[in-house]
Amino acid sequence: MARARLVLDPAFRVGPVHRRLFGGFVEHLGRHVYDGIHEPAHPSAGPDGFRRDVIDLVRELGVSTIRYPGGNFVSGYNWEDGVGPVAERPRRLELAWHSTETNEVGLHEFHSWLEQVGSDMMLAVNLGTRGTEAAMALVEYANIPEGTARTEQRTANGRAEPFGVKMWCLGNEMDGPWQLGHRNAEDYGKLASRTAKAMRQIDRDLELVVCGSSARDMPTFGEWERVVLEHTYDDVDYISCHAYYQEHDGDLASFLASGVDMDAFIESVVATADHVRALKRSDKKIMISFDEWNVWYLTKWKEREAEFTLDEWPVAPRLLEDVYSVADAVTFGGLLISLLNHADRVTSASLAQLVNVIGPIMTEPGGPAWRQTTFFPFAVTSAAARGDALRVALDADTVTTERFGEVPVVAAAATTDGATTTVFLQNRHLTETTTLTVDVTAFAAAGTVTARGIWDEDVYAVNDLKDTQRVALRTNDTATLDGGVLTVELPPVSWTAVTIA
Repeated sequence: MARARLVLDPAFRVGPVHRRLFGGFVEHLGRHVYDGIHEPAHPSAGPDGFRRDVIDLVRELGVSTIRYPGGNFVSGYNWEDGVGPVAERPRRLELAWHSTETNEVGLHEFHSWLEQVGSDMMLAVNLGTRGTEAAMALVEYANIPEGTARTEQRTANGRAEPFGVKMWCLGNEMDGPWQLGHRNAEDYGKLASRTAKAMRQIDRDLELVVCGSSARDMPTFGEWERVVLEHTYDDVDYISCHAYYQEHDGDLASFLASGVDMDAFIESVVATADHVRALKRSDKKIMISFDEWNVWYLTKWKEREAEFTLDEWPVAPRLLEDVYSVADAVTFGGLLISLLNHADRVTSASLAQLVNVIGPIMTEPGGPAWRQTTFFPFAVTSAAARGDALRVALDADTVTTERFGEVPVVAAAATTDGATTTVFLQNRHLTETTTLTVDVTAFAAAGTVTARGIWDEDVYAVNDLKDTQRVALRTNDTATLDGGVLTVELPPVSWTAVTIA
């Protein structure tokens, strides 16, 4: 049996857990918007066409700020197409995902949906096929109260009050050759800088996110961040990170340890940002917006992508609808642990995406909506991670992985708000239960202990249309607190949250 030991002390903190860490992402891609959140003919849909069963699940998931409308989609998007009378909106060819965009849902409709799910909006501007002028126009339309032609246009379109969007992304994945309007770091940095300055002349309180690398294995990684930040350091608040993980060729051990790669990604970007800070003699710290992260079987998409022909432009095709297993959810939970352990610099993150498209929620047209396995660790962590993230002193046995070598058998993070303390745990061992002890004597803890998580005898069990409830949260009854020491037995390939209240 593997063993691990943690020591927690409220005096040693990483930083506050920002609610934006539990953000989401909605892109006009596949069945995410149409036949996902918006299906007017569905029995649960309201007069606005939004599915109420999906709204209930998104609220349960606990997402905070939601990034919109893309993603690759935004680099070819004219925001004006999505405002005004729906019947008069143009249909457009959507080049990023080779589809037809009907524009039935745009800024006004999406904001109404956000009000129903209880989330804030993060808007991305098109710096691919458009630029500074279009970004300025959108800020004016969205955020200025009254007195201009664009604010009058917004009022005529049904909303007198401004949307008040605070967080804005300066384009999307501009380092990627697949991106419409792709630029090198020098050209993008200059464009982002002048666009940021112009947007802030309209609304000085904006929080701006500049594009970092779209993956750690990009050939320009590191150098991209340095060059872009040298141009934009004084103009922005965040730099983005994007990362997706999947199991390759049956290498489950390496997949479960994906958090090791996320840790290295974050720490490299922080080091680069702080290098530029030193060069500029700046007192400001650039934070990280990890505004795309998830498990995504990208190799399956690349195989499917070759099937598309130039004369097919479907509306809301079934794209990127990965069905997630228990192993996927356990890895996903490990990524949440990595984000919590860097809460001092990762103060915003967006799970990509929410519904149907690599989402924790799935729907069937005219049929049910259900929770994928990845739903559970996100919902539990969003609800339980409160107050400050704690520094975790870990002493653990190791497991061997092909990609990362020897890694701790347990990944752990912890948060406390004074009244409750929660420890988030991932057991990476493929076959053995791990006995974990946590020294919490510094908390004088003597309250109730609850432990919930996800594991299964079949690590590849899924929830799908045939059985939407095959996998659910489980209670771990082994968790005990005695003399300031928490003990819990972690099943192999498991993710668990233990709360002391």
